[in-house]
Amino acid sequence: MKRSILVAVLAFLGFGIFAQGKKDALVLYRNGNYKESIAVCEEEIKADPSHVDSYVVLCWSLVANREYARAEQRAYDGLKIERYDIRLIEVLGEAKFYLGKNEEALKQFQEYISIANDRTGSRVGVAYYFMGEIYIRQSKFQHADIAFSAAVRKEPNSDSWWTRLGYAREMAGNYPESLAAYNEALRLNPSKTDAVRGKERVSEHIR
Repeated sequence: MKRSILVAVLAFLGFGIFAQGKKDALVLYRNGNYKESIAVCEEEIKADPSHVDSYVVLCWSLVANREYARAEQRAYDGLKIERYDIRLIEVLGEAKFYLGKNEEALKQFQEYISIANDRTGSRVGVAYYFMGEIYIRQSKFQHADIAFSAAVRKEPNSDSWWTRLGYAREMAGNYPESLAAYNEALRLNPSKTDAVRGKERVSEHIR
């Protein structure tokens, strides 16, 4: 009896030591150790191919490490397991954005927004931001205005997003509204160079 208890205790302790030694891919990702996070996620998927969270962190790490084609493929792999995982839908949009697949990226972000819009902790603002950047690429500046406006409504403290909103409005010829966006960017970050230059440009049109 005592021997069996001792074996069980030793087994438990051994498991604890093993678990403590296992690296956390999400922590690695958050600390900027993208390559190591990728390796850990791939090992997790090898051990359990149905573990969706591993695909999610893997794709985040791949995008952060600028491995966009691989991120796109692994996001598809994850979506085969869980078709409506909003995290994979969004990160697939990011991968496609960086690969220059504008229309495909737009569809991903639109799907993400339609599913995640009211969820706590969602990246809806980020999705709108990427949509705005795609519309800039396509010279659809009024569309970009709408997307960036939605982005800053979700996350109003991003000086970069306000600057991009100012630029979209500037390119659309909406100079007073552009100036307002640049001013907000500069209120948040007085040293934002792009906003300073944008404000100087549009001010010339308003005088």
